[in-house]
Amino acid sequence: MTNPLLELKAFGQSIWLDDIDRGQKRSGLFQRLIDQDGISGATGNPTIFEHSISNDTSYDEQMQKLFAEGKSAQETYEALAMTDVKTVADMLRPTYDQTVGQDGFVSIEVSPYLAHDTEATLTEVRRFWHSIDRPNLMVKIPSTQEGVPAIRQALSEGININITLIFSLDNYRQVVEAYLSALEDRKARDMEISHIASVASFFVSRLDVLVDKLLEDKIKATSSYAEQQQLRGLQGKIAIANARMVYQEFKQLFSGPRFGALQKQGAHIQRPLWASTSTKNPAYRDILYAEELIGPGTVDTMTLKTIENFRDHGKVRLSVEDGIPLAGAELAALESAGISYDQVTQQLQDEGVQRFADSFDKLFACIEDKRKALKEKTIPHS
Repeated sequence: MTNPLLELKAFGQSIWLDDIDRGQKRSGLFQRLIDQDGISGATGNPTIFEHSISNDTSYDEQMQKLFAEGKSAQETYEALAMTDVKTVADMLRPTYDQTVGQDGFVSIEVSPYLAHDTEATLTEVRRFWHSIDRPNLMVKIPSTQEGVPAIRQALSEGININITLIFSLDNYRQVVEAYLSALEDRKARDMEISHIASVASFFVSRLDVLVDKLLEDKIKATSSYAEQQQLRGLQGKIAIANARMVYQEFKQLFSGPRFGALQKQGAHIQRPLWASTSTKNPAYRDILYAEELIGPGTVDTMTLKTIENFRDHGKVRLSVEDGIPLAGAELAALESAGISYDQVTQQLQDEGVQRFADSFDKLFACIEDKRKALKEKTIPHS
């Protein structure tokens, strides 16, 4: 039997594990995903690390040493995360070398507390980049209004950047502009650009979660059967339509003379990365988003569960090019229904930043709980 995950490579798509977990590395699971399923990257974020550190005792020994050194909760988190990211980077280094620096990346995210502070973001990006010191590292910066200039500056300094929390076409264009401008900045200074890598992480399923709810509210508010059917016809469709329109934009932006001039100097494309591709609505196919966004020059970050499901029953085809006129019509129909695309996508980005900040809060609280628990273990009882 063929492995659908391995078939994706023939279509030019990379699969990255949307998880960084020390237990998976120690058990050999992550290496098996690389060897048997062709997984070629990994990403972490505050939510992922909060879950890993909360549920995995593999971190306890290092945490105990860090506590003994008097490290704060944030310093402890950073030490744990950097240790994991370095290990994963080294495990992915053969992939990075085999693909001549075009794949095999691991990502770590800047603090969500800095999402609206350009200079503080840059300071943390530089610190992570130099401390981790791996060529196949990407540092994640959210595509907020303040994040975009930080993205351009970091890339112009030669730091690989994974741009996160992109939801709208306009925001995607800003991100691509930051990437191309950064490469041009380097060329203007006669600096090398062939080693610069970047992905634009476009969040998918969260759009349907919010839009489906708004559509349901409108369905309940109208007594017109025809209108209800029209609104129901948009449910579960907008996220894929949005991503497919992004892909069309990607092809256009990276095929013109501007990028062509940079490509002659060794520049790589900035690949669209489909994030949040696990299906949230149990009424939809469990690998809906993974199946419908397959295409050349893309990355899909999948959770372990989505990877297992896709391995089991994934159907592989060049799907990201399907129904482009229909995709445009569905986005137009959403506006006609009175749901603002711009408002929805901005709300999702704002909520995304807040969710990561909430995860940081939970993570630091978890670390403090662990500090107390480990301290109690070491106190002798009479």
